[in-house]
Amino acid sequence: MSIRLSLLQTFVVVARSGRMRDAAEEMALTPGAISQRIRELEESAGRRLFLRTQAGVELTATGRKLLASLDGPFRRIEEVSRELSAAPSRRVTISTMASFAANWLVPRLADFTRLHPGIDIALETDNRVVDLKREPIDLAIRHGLGDYPGLETTWLMAPELIVVASPALLGAHPPIASPADCLAFPLLHDIDRADWRLWLEVQGVPAPRELKGPSFSDDHLLVRAATAGQGIALVRDVYADDELRNGRLVRAISLQWPTQLAYYAVGTSEALQKPAVRRFRDWLVAAARTP
Repeated sequence: MSIRLSLLQTFVVVARSGRMRDAAEEMALTPGAISQRIRELEESAGRRLFLRTQAGVELTATGRKLLASLDGPFRRIEEVSRELSAAPSRRVTISTMASFAANWLVPRLADFTRLHPGIDIALETDNRVVDLKREPIDLAIRHGLGDYPGLETTWLMAPELIVVASPALLGAHPPIASPADCLAFPLLHDIDRADWRLWLEVQGVPAPRELKGPSFSDDHLLVRAATAGQGIALVRDVYADDELRNGRLVRAISLQWPTQLAYYAVGTSEALQKPAVRRFRDWLVAAARTP
């Protein structure tokens, strides 16, 4: 019967430290989990490896022999692990929404490559919120209110969205005098159905549990649906310029844009310790401030 490597590693850490609690801290486990592993290892070996004392644990004769066999190999593994951890990574994996990647990030990536030719960028587009603590993602660019507990957040930009609708649709309803009045209209959504809810939240308007209406993966599609009178839309003004000029769309309400509803660079403190990740985050900040 083979013995799991994690049990042998735990044995070595406990034997070196002489205390279950110290081993637990080093391995980021509970003392109970350490004790369970040692118990499982002793049962597999059919022999006692430690004697419990008031000060901690002491190796039995069998335990001393086992440590003599394992200590050297594990030290070599630890040395390799330190070398790999110390080696600077040339690859930075970024997660963001497809629309942001296509319309803003990708056209500017050549500038980053020119400044940092030794860093490779891997760009993943996904509308779901990735788990940065569990998934192999170095940095996420997200649109929201910047509330990401346990993560480091950097404000990038707050591109203004405007509320637009066709004149015919507005003429068939009472005028929109406040943000809450928008809820009387059919709403046209972005693909992850987040913009309207966030916009209402920062305007102090309680949003219904479900905001109905179709969603679209591209701002141009949102504009076409709004022009067809299917509902009111939150879109970036650049995508609606032509329709606003020719009168097919009008601004349904004019409000100052809340700057906290913005794009943020989000990452774990561990990821941001990597020089390549910090360089990309700092470049994002500078690029966002360049007209």
